Amino acid sequence: MDYEIFEAINGLAARNDVFEDCLRFFSIYAELIFGVFLAAAFLARGRWRSLNARHGIVAAALASIVALEVAQVISGFWDRPRPYEGHLEAHLFVAASPDPSFPSDHATVAFAIAISILLRNRRLGLITLAMAMVVGLSRIVVGVHYPSDVVAGAGIGTLAALLIWSPPIRDPLRRLSQRMSVLYDRLAARLLARLAPN
Repeated sequence: MDYEIFEAINGLAARNDVFEDCLRFFSIYAELIFGVFLAAAFLARGRWRSLNARHGIVAAALASIVALEVAQVISGFWDRPRPYEGHLEAHLFVAASPDPSFPSDHATVAFAIAISILLRNRRLGLITLAMAMVVGLSRIVVGVHYPSDVVAGAGIGTLAALLIWSPPIRDPLRRLSQRMSVLYDRLAARLLARLAPN
């Protein structure tokens, strides 16, 4: 079943250049696209002054690190071959990767970020969640992951975000974010004062 779904999605990309090109672009530049979107969202309309937004950025970064570490441990135990390694008819649209297929690191990090944002801001979170889904789909399209790799990565990322959201972690993290915000504001004020014309 897993391979049949992979074959349908990957095969569609092989027959449709526009579909393949768009998702290949997204797959290659996912980190940059996420980074630019989050930076723009953070800087837009004064959100950079919001303690909640700052806490969300710290939480998303921490959830990503936790999720990626868990994914790395799992892949160390299960060295699942990539689809293009196990199936000659699979189409590979990006450079081959030496890492195990399971779970998808891209999906793991994308969902850790998306769920972390969703828990703090519904509108931005839904946009980020849609982007995470496209990242997951793109990894199947380009031939580097099975659907179950992506689903597992999404699950790990989601669980990491929920773990960071739990009160025993969230409350101390919020206090840490507030302290970091005070330091950030002081440094920003000093930098702006130096850059201001005399």
